[in-house]
Amino acid sequence: MDAMIVAPQPEAAEAGAAVLERGGNAVDAAIACAFVQGVVDPQMCGIGGFGSMQVYMPGRGIHEILEFYARAPLAARPDMWTDLLVGQTRDGFGFLLKDNISEIGHLAVCTPGSLKGYAEALSRYGSFDWADAMAPAIDQARRGFMVRPHVHWYWSLDQSGSGEIDTVQKLRHSRTGRQIYFHPDGSVKRPGDIVRNPDLERTLRRIARDGADLFYHGEIAGEIAADMAAHGGLIGREDLAAYRVSVAAPIWGDYRGHRISTSPPPASGFPMLQLLHILENFDIAALEHGSAGHVRLLAEAMKRMTVDKDRHMGDPAYVEVPVDRLLDKEYCRALAGEIRDGKRAEVSRLDRSSRDTTHISVVDSQGNAVALTHTLGSPSGAITDGLGFMYNGTMARFDPRPGRAGSIAPGKRRASSAAPTIVFKDDRPFVVMGAPGGSYIAPSMAQGVMNVIDYGMSMLEAVSAPRVMAVSNTIDVSNRIRHSVTDALAAQGYAVKRSWQSYAFAALHGIRIDDGTCSGGADPQRDGMAIRVRGPAATARP
Repeated sequence: MDAMIVAPQPEAAEAGAAVLERGGNAVDAAIACAFVQGVVDPQMCGIGGFGSMQVYMPGRGIHEILEFYARAPLAARPDMWTDLLVGQTRDGFGFLLKDNISEIGHLAVCTPGSLKGYAEALSRYGSFDWADAMAPAIDQARRGFMVRPHVHWYWSLDQSGSGEIDTVQKLRHSRTGRQIYFHPDGSVKRPGDIVRNPDLERTLRRIARDGADLFYHGEIAGEIAADMAAHGGLIGREDLAAYRVSVAAPIWGDYRGHRISTSPPPASGFPMLQLLHILENFDIAALEHGSAGHVRLLAEAMKRMTVDKDRHMGDPAYVEVPVDRLLDKEYCRALAGEIRDGKRAEVSRLDRSSRDTTHISVVDSQGNAVALTHTLGSPSGAITDGLGFMYNGTMARFDPRPGRAGSIAPGKRRASSAAPTIVFKDDRPFVVMGAPGGSYIAPSMAQGVMNVIDYGMSMLEAVSAPRVMAVSNTIDVSNRIRHSVTDALAAQGYAVKRSWQSYAFAALHGIRIDDGTCSGGADPQRDGMAIRVRGPAATARP
């Protein structure tokens, strides 16, 4: 069987492929890739972030979700920001507070989980030694990275219309950021420029030598806590020392005879499954892809999914998330009936979107499969002097109104939009897929699955096909949806917004497996690639 890795960053995909070529298994490759992603895409992910991974290892009887989500500081309170609430982003991804205090700076930071997650994954499932898995990232940090088009696009985003802080302001927030991301004249580096971060290289070398405990219990923990205290942050040594990863069973759905495993709450696997369970009641293949009928059907199903997600999504350790009821086929059939009857759903948001996350899909020659999604949630801009990595800005994603599923609570995991997924055909992995993209992930993943199953697309076709989005009362379409389609929807009374991007809304990265042959697709909106490794990996552990 072929081995394959797909990721949005060429350097990271290459690092993972080299691990597969050396005989590493899918988890070894994913972790090496993840570390490099934190170097070459440092506002998308890194050791200041969090995530989750689905691990399928049939030879060892393992199929589980390793969760390493960010946790609210132990000093956080449900009502700490109630009086500062200004509004909500249109896609529902975050909340806007006065002076953006939950978005930028040390107050925005939740306890990071990524490093603990990488270490746990390697020790539980991997075959590579810790320092060996980190070596490609250390070498990349030593050499620096070349700014790619998507990196520069993200740095240059103008978010003034949404009320959110622009990324370039976050890049300028810290001394390290001002030194490494800008030219002497104050302009942000452009595609082709090299970013060198010697502080990050030193930090990675320290962790490679002494292990992840250095970050959570040792010297680095002390440096983090001191910096947080000096800048008004809420993360202390007790937050880092108390951090634990968790392991969960995947949740399951099915679509036209294909069983689908994905991440349970607080991740967004269940909204993706619910969307598929609603749309299974329609003959999708009979609709022209991207036609007015197809787009309207997707939009109405997405709005219903969004209503349920907004109402119920939260950390199941703190709130009840009725997954079984929301995925029940009869319930989803009733929602489909409303669509068939012409009823329009309404998504409620406060008055007053590709997001910062990344993904890895890996399959090895032994049939192991990994889907890993990790992120900063949004970058906080905060970088501790001498450490080099940017912290997550996940506090902005908690609901500052007490008593709601997504409200702030000490130690609570903020709901994640990630949905690393495996689609099975005849009890074997058929599609391994995931995506960055905030609130757009679940609807985009469902569209990718339908593109393969209903429309018979290859993996590259499936991740590249024009997508639409309806996580508010507006139907958002990519610029490759025909104007005649959007004109027809507008004539029906729908609010429609056209993206300037030809490839918009999340960024699917997946592998399709047909009779042991892997084919991959890296979404063209990012800069990634799929790399096939032929033949058996001689020393891979099953």
